[in-house]
Amino acid sequence: MTPSFHERLLALQSTQEALLARPNSRQELGGNGIYDRYEFPILTAAHVPLTWRYDLNPQTNPFLLERIGMNAVFNSGAMKWHDKYVLVARVEGADRKSFFAVAESANGIDNFRFWEYPIALPETDEPDTNVYDMRLTTHEDGWIYGTFCTERRDPTAPEADQSAAVASCGIARTKDLVTWERLADLKTNSAQQRNVVLHAEFVNGNYAFYTRPQDGFIEAGSGGGIGFGLSEAIEHAEVLEEVLIDRKQYHTVYEVKNGLGPAPIKTEKGWLHLAHGVRNTAAGLRYVLYLFLTDLHDLTRITHKPGGYFLAPEVDERIGDVSNVVFSNGWIIDEDGQVFIYYGSSDTRMHVATSTVEKLLDYVQHTPADKFTSSSSVEAIQDLINRNKAVGELATVPLANTVNKH
Repeated sequence: MTPSFHERLLALQSTQEALLARPNSRQELGGNGIYDRYEFPILTAAHVPLTWRYDLNPQTNPFLLERIGMNAVFNSGAMKWHDKYVLVARVEGADRKSFFAVAESANGIDNFRFWEYPIALPETDEPDTNVYDMRLTTHEDGWIYGTFCTERRDPTAPEADQSAAVASCGIARTKDLVTWERLADLKTNSAQQRNVVLHAEFVNGNYAFYTRPQDGFIEAGSGGGIGFGLSEAIEHAEVLEEVLIDRKQYHTVYEVKNGLGPAPIKTEKGWLHLAHGVRNTAAGLRYVLYLFLTDLHDLTRITHKPGGYFLAPEVDERIGDVSNVVFSNGWIIDEDGQVFIYYGSSDTRMHVATSTVEKLLDYVQHTPADKFTSSSSVEAIQDLINRNKAVGELATVPLANTVNKH
């Protein structure tokens, strides 16, 4: 027999509450020592409140059918807010439109719950078709800013092409994460802008932006990458000159494109950056995360950049709407130096990994840089083997089980 309305409602409520209240344990086995992964995703489409998806009136929805379907929750901005770990998540409906919604947790690891309403983001005079991937910046001017991608159909595309888009950087600000003021979209010399991040401090009295110049950047053959530029104002922000600080590079994890994730963390050793890199594979594009450090005073100068990726999709993270992808636009640093790294997997769900500023700086400063040849990679391994041999007699545990053929 078909369950009654109330039986079905109770089943939906109890199933979701079990999901929301589920503890999330650190994965104990394996790992690289740099960060810890956790057993379960922290946000999925199933976490979206029932009141957003179902008409709970038995008179108008006697079969308790889902009226507004949700497809995915991913790519969240993050910040600490009133002692809670807060994510501004990208929620994608079954209609493919994305919107922003706030979810909070007491410990940053599990029990994330959405606020009552999604964010009602104001529009400019040119309405957004889709918005996504908000980066949060608590700026020294006293505002919390969200920079995000706004897409609209390319007006120059022929009618037969319904996929061509123009991407710009949208800017909004708030004092409470509830009421948002929409500012004008960022203007640059680039025809397209995605993955734009606002720096938390003024630079020579200007607002500083990390950009991703595309299509018609400053110089012919520049190749693109992560850019940096200044704007005198924020209400009508305009970057007149972009400087590339981290270029794409052949046969690396960032050969196709790269972009900054969240706003960088200020440390005593420099500004710590988390970025995503994209390379081609036989199975399509592969997105991974990598780290680099820039000078405290010259934000355009990279001082340390480990070779390869920092975090890549593993196991179930590799499967989703856009497979083989990890992407981050949010992290939180606690007062004790613990870092919560929030990342989406395969454009489907949200995860968390934890580390510390001390560990991340050690990783960034002491991991060999990519010298872009197989020969140099072997040299780095040989150097590590020889240094380990030199301290082998002091080791309290046996070294790797290898056969000496030299």
